[in-house]
Amino acid sequence: MKFRITASRKIIRQLESRRQDGLRLGSIKLFKKASCILNILAGERYRDISKSLCICEETIRLWKNDFILRGLSSLFYEKPDGRPSKLSQKQKLELIVILKAGPELAGFLSACWNTPMIQQLIEKKFGVLYTPQYLSVFLKNLGFSFQKATFVGAKRDQELREEWLKKIWPLILKNAKENNWHILFGDEASFPQWGSLSRTWAPTGEQPVIKTSGARKAFKVFGLIEYFTGKFYTKGIEGKFNSESYSEFLLEIMSKTKKHLCIIHDNARYHTSKEMEVFYREHADRITIFNLPSYSPDFNPIEIMWKKVKSAGVHLKYFPTFEDLIFSVTDTLCYFQDVASEVLAVFGFYTKAKMS
Repeated sequence: MKFRITASRKIIRQLESRRQDGLRLGSIKLFKKASCILNILAGERYRDISKSLCICEETIRLWKNDFILRGLSSLFYEKPDGRPSKLSQKQKLELIVILKAGPELAGFLSACWNTPMIQQLIEKKFGVLYTPQYLSVFLKNLGFSFQKATFVGAKRDQELREEWLKKIWPLILKNAKENNWHILFGDEASFPQWGSLSRTWAPTGEQPVIKTSGARKAFKVFGLIEYFTGKFYTKGIEGKFNSESYSEFLLEIMSKTKKHLCIIHDNARYHTSKEMEVFYREHADRITIFNLPSYSPDFNPIEIMWKKVKSAGVHLKYFPTFEDLIFSVTDTLCYFQDVASEVLAVFGFYTKAKMS
């Protein structure tokens, strides 16, 4: 059972003072711990706190429990033991700020950090030269990890994204609750017969090998997930994603429920074509369409659902025939369709709005 902790204004002022003490004394731990508790009291999610402070969610839970048990006495300055660090705590905090801001602001051409760049930054900024081998340990102690980057559309419109979150989505949710509508997030996915790879355990120096048919053919699936109930509607096709196949899918969904359907999808051509505009007008009594902001796949929770399906149904598997692929994907879809909790779990930040 989850519960929210609260504190008086006096305690909050004292926590803010402890956070400033962390900055003044150069104590990263004290600064992060006080900031963590303040963020929890402000109602922030663990996931967001973890990202902003570069700490794991388990650490957040431990610090929260420690604060509940011991109050302000759980936040104190710990003098470091052992050999003095080449960088002071204040310099480490400054370095964290620079690293989180990104290499471009620090004068580098790359959008992401690598070890030689950080080595050069520290030497130029603080006059300290760390070996590449030690830097990985040093950065881990600062709360960083070596991760694979992800792409973000350069044409993404932040104003439209904020408008979606603050105005359009709350209006959709309000209308759906008042009129007893379904809210359906939709998207499509392709599942290749040649399979897909992911990380797996194997002896050091022996790269794991997965057989593949080499067939350049894919099973395509339309999907919709329902916001309130966790229903997962799908339709597999062997042809192309186009306006005709998409309209057939929507007609099939309309036949399965009498409720009005509020469908939210991206700006794919077969979602916004003239043929589909005619289709939407002809069925305006049954469906209402909303397009997500361009280049915003993170606003569509079904993207996470597809990752689950691919992980369970396609990753590291061999499909000698196309029928084998279809069977595996269909079987995996049936599993998730029977477990609504798996679907509801992908709605992320949208779930918070549901509870309000």
